[in-house]
Order: sequence, then C-alpha cells, then structure tokens
Amino acid sequence: MKRVLIVKTSSMGDVIHTLPAVSDACAAIPDIQFDWVVEEAFAEIPAWHPNVETVIPVAIRRWRKNLFRFIGSDEWTVFRHAIAAKKYDAVIDAQGLIKSALLTKLVKGTVYGYDRNTVREPLASLAYQKTFSVAKDQHAVERTRALFAQALAYEKPNTLPNYGIDRRRFGVQDESPYVLFLHGTTRDDKHWPDEYWQALCRLVCDSGMRVKLPWWSDAEHRRARSIAEMHPRAE
Repeated sequence: MKRVLIVKTSSMGDVIHTLPAVSDACAAIPDIQFDWVVEEAFAEIPAWHPNVETVIPVAIRRWRKNLFRFIGSDEWTVFRHAIAAKKYDAVIDAQGLIKSALLTKLVKGTVYGYDRNTVREPLASLAYQKTFSVAKDQHAVERTRALFAQALAYEKPNTLPNYGIDRRRFGVQDESPYVLFLHGTTRDDKHWPDEYWQALCRLVCDSGMRVKLPWWSDAEHRRARSIAEMHPRAE
C-alpha cells in the first residue's frame, strides 16, 4: 500500500478544495491511503473522504498566540509523536506556506510541493525534496489536482472534480440538485456583503434551484438566516 501524508491545515474552503485531488489519486492508484494534517477546527472535513485513514489535528492558530508556551507542552509532544509515527511514501504540502513547510520537517518521508516560482511563499519551497511548477492562473481545486498528479506520477484527469463525500453519512435523503452557499470566512476583509448574497439567493431560487446555507459560528448562523429569508427555497 502506498501511504501519503497531506499537509493542508486551513482554511475550511482550502481543505474542501483538496478533496478532489484525493479522489483523483485513489482512481489512479487503487492501493493508496492518505493521512492528513489539518487545523483542529476543520478536522472533521478530511474524514468525509473514505480514503483518508488518519486525521492529525494541529492547532497553529491557537499555538501562535503563545508559541513558546506550547512548544514545551504535553499537547505539542502528542502532536509531534502523531505526525512522526509513520513512514510515508510521500508527504505533500498542498498549503505552500512557511508554516506548513515547517510541519513537514517533523515527518518521515520525501516531501513534495510547489516550486519557488509557483508556491505561495517562496521560502517554503526550500523544505521540499521535490518541487513542481503548477500554474497559478487556475482555480485552487485544479491547481491542487495538478500538484497531486505530478507528485504521485499519474495523469491529471480532465473530469469534473469529485469530492468523494458519501452524502449518506449526513443523512441526506433528497437527491434533487441544490446550490451550497459557503458564505463564512475567518477574515472580515473577505466577507462578501450580505445584500449580495441575498440578491444571489433570489436569483438562484427563482431559477428553480434550492439553496443550502451551512454555518459554524453564531455570526454565520445569523447571516445564513438573513440570506435564507429572501426565498422559501433557501434553508
């Protein structure tokens, strides 16, 4: 069995965007299995994919508030043991940041990532044993799919992304199509104005589609309710 560790810690959308690359790899390499290092707040998401065996939560966002305190803590020791517990055939840094690159130094295995010209933070590429040029002018989903294809030596498929999520685990019974509005973000400067979401909700619902609005925090719940009030086909 080929065992691969993914380092993609955050944020929620970026973690979800990585799932199709996992599906591509599983289709190309039937005996492959993945583990995944991810921020503790998003640790549930990688487990949605049936080929992700072990999720290793990391708490960089919390630790960096008092880094020196956590470096010597029991929590840090547990994390270090977890990330170094296995020998991997490949370690893929799909994040491309210095923080994710530093995590790969704790892992046993060859580290793959974007090259200096296409990685998000050029210094991160110094941590990789093998690097690949992946054009930046494409959607994050396709960019990640391309990275995995090069790192694991298979041809990137030209199919639509397959997120590999078993909808039955969420108790989904209605198979009719709907549009999912991912309106939440951890950065205020990335919020799309509520009135734009409301206008888009009316447009989508009037076209005959339903809209679903997930939420995480109380603030996101309030925003979801505000958007859903625009049309009875939104929830």
